[in-house]
Amino acid sequence: MPAGSAPRTPGPRSGRAGAWAELLRLPALFTVPGDALAGAAAAGARPGPRTLLAIGSSLCLYEAGMALNDWADRAEDAAERPHRPLPSGRIRPAAALAAACGLTGAGLALAAGAGRPALAVAAPLAATVWAYDLALKHTPAGPAAMAAARGLDLLLGAAATGGGTRAALPSAALLGSHTLAVTAVSRRETTGGSVLAPLAALATTGALTRLVAHRGTRLPAGRRAAAAPGLPGSSPAGSPPRATGALATALGAAYAATAARPYFHATLNPSPPLTQRAVGGGIRATIPLQAALAARSGAPATSLLVAALAPAARMFTRRTGMRKVSIT
Repeated sequence: MPAGSAPRTPGPRSGRAGAWAELLRLPALFTVPGDALAGAAAAGARPGPRTLLAIGSSLCLYEAGMALNDWADRAEDAAERPHRPLPSGRIRPAAALAAACGLTGAGLALAAGAGRPALAVAAPLAATVWAYDLALKHTPAGPAAMAAARGLDLLLGAAATGGGTRAALPSAALLGSHTLAVTAVSRRETTGGSVLAPLAALATTGALTRLVAHRGTRLPAGRRAAAAPGLPGSSPAGSPPRATGALATALGAAYAATAARPYFHATLNPSPPLTQRAVGGGIRATIPLQAALAARSGAPATSLLVAALAPAARMFTRRTGMRKVSIT
């Protein structure tokens, strides 16, 4: 802005757009495509048009969950987070609920376009999202439900791209474990006071880092048979080649560096601000974890594509000024 110029006041249109961007947690959207891409890699298939449909379905269902979350928590947010779009009056509750319904329908339609196996995963994924927001979020089953949703999202990519999900189950379990830890920490975002949750998340981060960096997975039979020497996924022994293993190790280290430090700080001082930072760090760490899982499955090109979403997310966050990211 030139010196001496008056600051621009956002108009009604930009104000509404900003409110919707806040409601839908747009910076967190960058953590979604990696689910389907990691699932495709785990299934031993190269990403294709059906993978794109799975990504579109995942994005819609994720955003449906964000809108439904704030609709379901509007009374609680009025007391604890009055600045949010619904309690502040910038978005009507009916509009948020309508968006959740429309986005859920769009997500299921896109999954159907990717084939019956994809729809068979997307349907329970959508049900899990709605069950979490409407019934399970404030119960002991809440973190497990959120973890199940993230794991199903990875399986959606596997089902859409490769038609099966069995080979992707280990990757889904690892991603779900990370999500379980982040969600457990997020339950104390506004109150703080929990040392156990960030400590458990820190331990989980260490275990997952070791698993993705030091335990190569056996490639699916289809990839071993079809892969040509030198192409992603080819290895005489059926395990990721040395270069891919090094990539998985590096991405695992990036995952640990992103998540561990804020978890550690929240463990030392479980205040609301540090707990919120721990949640934000855990969300951002999802991307390098997804990339590490893809590399672990023997798909370095897919892994690098996922990893590229992290700087894109940081750039978007800086430009929009939406620095606080939450899943609650």
